[in-house]
Amino acid sequence: MLPDLPTLLLVRLGVDVLITGAFWSLMRRYPAIGGPGWWSLGSVISIVGTLALMSRSGGAGPLMAAASAVLLFGAHASTWLGLRSYLRLPMPWRVLGTVFGVHAVLQVGLAFHGDRSGPHQLAYAVAGLVLVVLVLRDLVGLKAHNSTREFHELTLVTLAEGIALLLVLGWMVSRQQAVDQVSAGFMLAFLLTKFLRTLIFSALVSLRLRQDVEQARKAMAEREADSRALITNLGAGVVVFRPDRSIVSANNAARRFFDWPIDDSHLADTLPLPAWHLVREDGKRMPRHEVPFERVLATGQPVIGLMGGVQTVQGNAVRWALCNAYPENDAIGGLRHVVFTFVDITSLRQAQQQQRVLETQLAQSQKMEALGTLAGGVAHDFNNILAAILGNADLARQDLPPASPVRESLHEISSAARRGRELVRQILAFSRQQPLAPTPVRPGAIVAETCSLMRSAIPPHVQLVQQVAPRHQAILADPTQLGQVLLNLGTNAVHALLGRPGRIEFQVADVAPWDPVLPASVAQACRDTGRGAVRISVMDDGCGMDDTTRARMFEPFFTTKVVGHGTGLGLPVVLGIVEAHGGAIVVDSSPGAGTTFTLYFPATAAPPQRASSPDADVSPSEGGTMSAVTSGVAQSPPPHPVEHPVMADDPSSTPRHILYLDDDDTLVFLVRRLLERRGYKVTALTDQQEAIDAVRAQPEGFHLLMTDYNMPGMSGIDVAREVLLINPRLPVAVASGYISDELQSEAQAAGVTEVVFKTDAVEAFCEIVARLVAPPRPA
Repeated sequence: MLPDLPTLLLVRLGVDVLITGAFWSLMRRYPAIGGPGWWSLGSVISIVGTLALMSRSGGAGPLMAAASAVLLFGAHASTWLGLRSYLRLPMPWRVLGTVFGVHAVLQVGLAFHGDRSGPHQLAYAVAGLVLVVLVLRDLVGLKAHNSTREFHELTLVTLAEGIALLLVLGWMVSRQQAVDQVSAGFMLAFLLTKFLRTLIFSALVSLRLRQDVEQARKAMAEREADSRALITNLGAGVVVFRPDRSIVSANNAARRFFDWPIDDSHLADTLPLPAWHLVREDGKRMPRHEVPFERVLATGQPVIGLMGGVQTVQGNAVRWALCNAYPENDAIGGLRHVVFTFVDITSLRQAQQQQRVLETQLAQSQKMEALGTLAGGVAHDFNNILAAILGNADLARQDLPPASPVRESLHEISSAARRGRELVRQILAFSRQQPLAPTPVRPGAIVAETCSLMRSAIPPHVQLVQQVAPRHQAILADPTQLGQVLLNLGTNAVHALLGRPGRIEFQVADVAPWDPVLPASVAQACRDTGRGAVRISVMDDGCGMDDTTRARMFEPFFTTKVVGHGTGLGLPVVLGIVEAHGGAIVVDSSPGAGTTFTLYFPATAAPPQRASSPDADVSPSEGGTMSAVTSGVAQSPPPHPVEHPVMADDPSSTPRHILYLDDDDTLVFLVRRLLERRGYKVTALTDQQEAIDAVRAQPEGFHLLMTDYNMPGMSGIDVAREVLLINPRLPVAVASGYISDELQSEAQAAGVTEVVFKTDAVEAFCEIVARLVAPPRPA
């Protein structure tokens, strides 16, 4: 037996109150879910409509019936709006307004035309059926995107509600009467559908919460994956420690830095923190209280910008890093992890060390350049003094009878001056101010000549070995100066044996242009030409050198020999000659393990010339006061001074008029005496302008102008230009104690006949003058 209508209305009222409270709390707790607010509002409207319907049962007028019908329709409309808000669909205000307005107008109109309940119920059933159709349209359209069980159940309940409304309409149309007799049954059916719909709406809220949680979990997982991928592939190293010093995680940069396996399964096999070989900037072991992890663990404060190194387990190499460390605390402030981050600056550290080495080399180069400039100037003046000493000694010797005891003293003076000349040559070689005569040569031939010379001078218990690669490449070099380099290195090797039996070895081999052992300067030259290099090694098993000696071995006048047994110019001369040839030197030495000097020279494609004899290429020659330099090749003077009779070259001819210019009074006096003894007419001057005025006064009165190059005010080249403007046919020779490529180019451009190199024998000077003086002009 069904309960009566008032009882069902009271039950409906109570259910609406419960629904209102439940959905209101859901709306307050989850404001992002749009449905509960509308559903709570619909229950409130349903409560008001139920009260209006109860008053109608109590005898209220037709307007109250119309109001209850409109309010109950509004409650159903709020349920639909809540569903669309839950589904995040746009609100159908136009459609809903139209349906609601038509229904309200009908209800009010029916209220003014009578007090019958049938028309009111019919209008309410039609409006409700329209609303059911709209809800089903949304649910059916949602099925293609969402097939969850809650939406299927809501579709079934809405369909059941629509069927109930169709039954109501069918009853009313077929019986032509209201449903008051069976209204309790229909009210009970609608109450059940309302209760089921409320349960389904609650399930939808739970579904949305689960979906939001799942989406949040997925979003968090994606963010964690992105963060993990970012940290894993980050260029900086990241290591996370537990407070017990065990490792939680490490990214790929940290694994590569510490040589750990990339696979996480082997992370537990990594060394514990106390076993790490951490070093400070000075290379010493880092104390425990300075280790970033320990500092964070002890103070709880982050550590920023600490530079440290990690010594590899396999070797003595150190990898450097700029380190940071900071604590990661839990919600109550306890230490969970210590995050250690660092940037690998090993390459930067190596670049800084290389920069310091280059700065040291630059300072050394600048010092050598300054010393070279000073040495060149000193050598020029000293060369003039020696030339005067040697020349006057030779002239004095010519004036003495053969049996005079003074000749022996003059010979000792000449010998001492020649030793001074050898020192000048070394200074010029060190300052790179000797003239170069580069020709294509095979270094093996120079090595053979050097060993031939050394073999006769070294003790028999010293083993001298040559290892020359057959058909090795040629290089562009001055054979004399290259021989001097090898002879100096060989002599140093003999001295390094300290009189004990030992071994000295010369090696010559080709080096490929891409070989990493090539020094940077030589490697660049090889890459430019596409050819390799030639390596010359001089090795001994002598005493070797310590770090201090190696650092200073190329300093001029630095020597480890006792006073009187070395000038300290041997290795600086070697360095100057090698670098003047575009080569490089690498030295490997340690105390007690011997020394290896390795010379690298760029190879040349030009065919080598026939090897010169040792006397011509290696042995220093005793030259004349001045020897001509043509096309950069020094002509070797006679090995010993020869005394010539004091007479003119050709007494029957008209004396040639020589104009000699030099700022050194001693040389002017010497040259005048020397040339006048040979029958020349000599005008010797010390002022440049006087020499130019003399030529201007007698343009055809001189047969040769011989001028010094290095003079204050105007150089010899400047004087030559002025003189040749006056008489372009006048032969002009410029003499200098050191000749560079720039000097020869400048002299050639000025029209100078020859550039003359000052040496020590007076007779060679006479031969040069005789060759340069033009033949007598026909009368």
